[in-house]
Amino acid sequence: MIDPLVERIATRIRTEREARRWTLAQLADASGVSRAMINRIERGESNPTAVVLGKLSAAFQLSVASLLAQAEEAPEVTEPAAAGVRRPADDPEWVDPETGYRRRQIAGPRFPAELAEIRLPAGARVPYPAAAFAFLHQLVWVLEGRLTFHDGDTAHELGPGDVIELGDPAPRVFANTADTDCRYAVLLSRTDRP
Repeated sequence: MIDPLVERIATRIRTEREARRWTLAQLADASGVSRAMINRIERGESNPTAVVLGKLSAAFQLSVASLLAQAEEAPEVTEPAAAGVRRPADDPEWVDPETGYRRRQIAGPRFPAELAEIRLPAGARVPYPAAAFAFLHQLVWVLEGRLTFHDGDTAHELGPGDVIELGDPAPRVFANTADTDCRYAVLLSRTDRP
């Protein structure tokens, strides 16, 4: 049986590709992800890793958060929810099958900014291409643990309470070199230009 979230991610990626009238080969060329892998993802046979999602989102000029947020929204939700409390159990959590990276979308898809909570296991390293950060303002706030954040050629060691606002798009790496998990929040807002 296919995990419902993996199935929605598959549908979201296929919808984005088809909206651009791209073939699998065209998306493979634009993203650097093999045609065979994209095909397996779109059929719901493979849960993409964070690295693969980063490459696909860059090709679509979307943030990983946007790609996942729209996939995480339950298909039956058509009206904005009434103001109220959401519990962690109410929010889908996506888990990277390669690193164990866990991502929970905090802000709903109709909120004007994207907010996600990330849990990065000890020893995990997740790189993203510069194109995954185009058209975005992004802020990373470390809540627990240590995060080694590579912004292009510059590495920043971040601890609890530290915040980094990202500048122009650059290749970035989120790494946890500590022996305990790191929990951080990512806040994104779109802009008209990279």
